[in-house]
Amino acid sequence: MLQGKTALVTGASRGIGRAIALELAHQGADVAIVYAGNEQKARETQAQIQAMGRKAEIYCCNVADFDATKQLVDGVLEDFGGIDILVNNAGIVKDGMVLSMKEADFNQVIDTNLKGAFHMIKHTYSHFMRKRAGRIINITSVIGLSGNAGQANYASSKAGLIGLTKSVAKELGARGVTCNAVAPGYIATEMTDALSDKIKDAMKAAIPMRKPGDPEDVAKAVAFLASDSARYITGEVLRVDGGLAM
Repeated sequence: MLQGKTALVTGASRGIGRAIALELAHQGADVAIVYAGNEQKARETQAQIQAMGRKAEIYCCNVADFDATKQLVDGVLEDFGGIDILVNNAGIVKDGMVLSMKEADFNQVIDTNLKGAFHMIKHTYSHFMRKRAGRIINITSVIGLSGNAGQANYASSKAGLIGLTKSVAKELGARGVTCNAVAPGYIATEMTDALSDKIKDAMKAAIPMRKPGDPEDVAKAVAFLASDSARYITGEVLRVDGGLAM
């Protein structure tokens, strides 16, 4: 359980991020909810957490902005008095084959998905070192393990997150701080709901369990890595994919 802990979750207004925020709150944590544009969804997440009797505040921030993330972390530290759990979930997609992919589309995905996580870790690093405790959890993807045609930018960003995770784990391990990654596979969200039935069926056929996961499946994996039960686990990539990337 996470009573007395404060979690900062980026991309927490909906989908997997919202499920993570709600699960951490269910386990007893107060939650700083970070969103990029949909304030209404962020407030819905906030209300659900407050209904559990936990503290929840919302913060609008583009994690690709180095200075904005510094202000965000400073604000959360002031409002909550500390950060115990950092979940880097914010991410975007701008798919396309390499031949037709614009440089701007490649850069924007890297800046948000990979550099955004670096920014958040950079600005919480000293705080975790002083506490000599903490949990950093990066949401990567099975695409970062296997690659995928038409997603060179996304795959690069998620593969980079795995390297970042392992490097930070080695840097902060002696300070009692763990850093792990969770790699979701095909998870049923608003984004996947928009896919055609043909694509959905093809994706399910590739999964040994023959069905997509739910955001809550990812959230429970994150909650485990955030808990004391995972205190001796660091630098790992936990796949939540129904066996897709075996």
